Amino acid sequence: MSTCKACCENQGSEKKRLRIAIQKSGRLTDETLKLFKSSGIKISANRDHLLAHAENLPIDILRVRDDDIPGLVMDHVVDWGIVGQNVLEETTMQRELDGMPTGFNEVLKLNFGDCRLSVAVPTEHEWKGLKDLEGAKIATTYPHLLKRVLKQEGVNFKSVLLTGSVEV
Repeated sequence: MSTCKACCENQGSEKKRLRIAIQKSGRLTDETLKLFKSSGIKISANRDHLLAHAENLPIDILRVRDDDIPGLVMDHVVDWGIVGQNVLEETTMQRELDGMPTGFNEVLKLNFGDCRLSVAVPTEHEWKGLKDLEGAKIATTYPHLLKRVLKQEGVNFKSVLLTGSVEV
């Protein structure tokens, strides 16, 4: 979970409302909604709307793609965001390269949504380890995370960017 430095301060607004970005659909959605419910936050169940309001607290929920959440926090569009560590790290590295703001405070690591960086190779390939990827073209959604891992292993490669629901 991440928050911007101006947490809870909606500039130019008389009523202060906490703005939280969550994943509209995906691995984190159900657990995030369970977390809100167990915290006493009552939110509209309609997932088709971008914006939802808590019925009992001054909280606005933005339902967006997970890849958008770190930027929304870093650009102070929302006060908090619930997002996977992989998405947060990848976005931070890309924004650093692009000279864009990367400020956020990690408030809490939640106990759901675990992920891992996996390598898939043809079944006929005898896998001996990451060194087998030397000189390979590797399709990935996380080119900066991949580069960090393979650089530590001294593996040279070329990445090919994939976007969308590639985990399926």
